[in-house]
Amino acid sequence: MKKIEAIIRKTKFEEVKEALLSSDINWFEYHDVHGIGQSRQERIYRGVQYSTDVIERVAITIVCRDIFLEQTVKVILRVAHTGEIGDGRIFVSDVIDTYSIRTGENGDTVLRDKK
Repeated sequence: MKKIEAIIRKTKFEEVKEALLSSDINWFEYHDVHGIGQSRQERIYRGVQYSTDVIERVAITIVCRDIFLEQTVKVILRVAHTGEIGDGRIFVSDVIDTYSIRTGENGDTVLRDKK
């Protein structure tokens, strides 16, 4: 099993969410995050000057079977991409085990995939 953590632009979240759901990736969690990126300049948007030091993003966490890893990462890369600095990052790590609190079962059978 793999854990995918993607940090993306807030403005791309709805598109990424819809693309994941359309790709039969039917469970993930997300939350708003703040981070500090490489860019440290002032920007002007609609006449208002703001600093790029603190960046608002959305973090998406997905746990999936190994066979769905490549498909899931490709969806996020394709939809979240703008080509500009600040598009985000994807981190992939191993998941040793998972348990269902309701049933007590464990292993990747806990992950109910549509496929």
